[in-house]
Amino acid sequence: MGRGMILMLLASLMAGMVMAEDPYVYYTWNVTYGTLSPLGVPQQVILINGEFPGPQINCSSNNNIVVNVFNKLDEPVLFTWSGIQQRKNSWMDGTLGAQCPILPGTNYTYRFQVKDQIGTFFYYPTTSMHRAVGGYGMIRVFSRLLIPVPYPDPEDEYNVLIGDWYTKKQETLKALLDSGKSIGRPAGVLINGKSAKGDGSDEPLFTMKAGKTYKYRICNAGTKNSLNFRIQGHVMKLVEMEGSHTVQNTYNSLDVHVGQCMTVLVTADQEPKDYYLVASTRFTQTVLTGKGIVRYENGKGPASPEIPEAPTGIAWSINQFRSFRWNLTASAARPNPQGSYKYGQINITRTIRLDAARGKAQGKLRYGLNGISHVDSETPLKLAEYYGVADRVFKYDTMSDVPPATLANLNVVPNVVNVTFRTFVEIIIENRDTSMQSYNLDGYAFFLVATEPGQWNPEKRKNYNLLDAVSRHTVQVFPNCWAAILLTFDNAGMWNFRSELAENHYLGQQMYFSVLSPNRSLRDEYNLMNTTQVCGIVKDLPTPPPYSS
Repeated sequence: MGRGMILMLLASLMAGMVMAEDPYVYYTWNVTYGTLSPLGVPQQVILINGEFPGPQINCSSNNNIVVNVFNKLDEPVLFTWSGIQQRKNSWMDGTLGAQCPILPGTNYTYRFQVKDQIGTFFYYPTTSMHRAVGGYGMIRVFSRLLIPVPYPDPEDEYNVLIGDWYTKKQETLKALLDSGKSIGRPAGVLINGKSAKGDGSDEPLFTMKAGKTYKYRICNAGTKNSLNFRIQGHVMKLVEMEGSHTVQNTYNSLDVHVGQCMTVLVTADQEPKDYYLVASTRFTQTVLTGKGIVRYENGKGPASPEIPEAPTGIAWSINQFRSFRWNLTASAARPNPQGSYKYGQINITRTIRLDAARGKAQGKLRYGLNGISHVDSETPLKLAEYYGVADRVFKYDTMSDVPPATLANLNVVPNVVNVTFRTFVEIIIENRDTSMQSYNLDGYAFFLVATEPGQWNPEKRKNYNLLDAVSRHTVQVFPNCWAAILLTFDNAGMWNFRSELAENHYLGQQMYFSVLSPNRSLRDEYNLMNTTQVCGIVKDLPTPPPYSS
């Protein structure tokens, strides 16, 4: 090979160009019910390959992921890959607006690329109330070898999936909601599918060597409550949040809201013995606590029964949120620094104000956004759009960009908002309720630039962080507060914006953004794959002509 060719190859590698197809990672999942006792009460739990939590997905930036899912439940199921942006590929997003469900006794193979992403994410089922009874697991996306990571390699990495937990069957939870009732409060809190008893019989979840530093990947995979996470006697250095490297501040505890993920470094610098990992509910009258054991190698002595207390009040959590900052000089999935994207200098082309409220429809409890309570259709919205029969399934823009005067009576219809491709949009979420809310947007990362008490008005833009807000995919909205996010809608597809609270999500607090490229081009969106399931009114229709290059 000549010197010129070698230099060109090296330049291509440094620029992140793909010289050959990126590597593939394969998984086969058998999704079943099983009986476990996470809180000491035998109950039906969703298992993946016999495991709860499910097996982790391990990959590197730009890897192609192939997951063959065999549904051995008695109901249809879908899985979403929370935080994975599915560039040009909402076909694989795992929501009922984008995909046909996997029917009982059948299988379906997800194929997607983790394009230009790194970080800590998790997957979970989006159908029915399945998430409340398991089926979730961790996704770890590592940087490519040529991309520097802004901290030394840890001694080891540990997954920490925390979440509140119900002891009822998912059919019972679903029946309560279908009857117009709430599912009420959870029964407890789990850490990696269990909670330590504290009677000396608990096996450690993790082991640390004295003097070494470990990476803990923490996700709140629960269904209702924000959780405060801490490690008895140890401080945590925050290094990454939902795919973004952060300024490396240290914390004694972290509020992790439903659907959110954080990565911290912890140094084993205390007396060699056992310590508790602790996760407890926030903003609740009754505090529920889950525990797990981390053990020092060759350590002697049990964990102290004195559990570190969680902070109280909303102000503390808002102040902690304000301390989270994007690491402007670190590279993420690409060689260029994160801060090279100057989001604060882009003109806003549209503002969407969302009032998230509970109400009633036909006398039953529902949740909605701007007076619309979403209901899934038999034909997935994306398929209806692709086949040119959207007008037979849903109407665009039933929801307005501003909240109506009254929100008490909700309109139950598919909620689809059309957004112009590649426009920069401001979304305000207002929470006039007395309980915590959390929302996820598929297909994108956005900048959470502010959250404050009271009601939003244009003057509040003066308080936006337009320099180093963290790019992420899940936003918490505190009671009687608002939050503002900014993003460019540059990923064509049908993308779900949903409450991460299972009850709210099931009862309609979600919507879809339809982002259509003006050119039917493979540069903007992938074609419908030959293996994609079709259902509803498009099942027997001829396949539309493919997109051109």
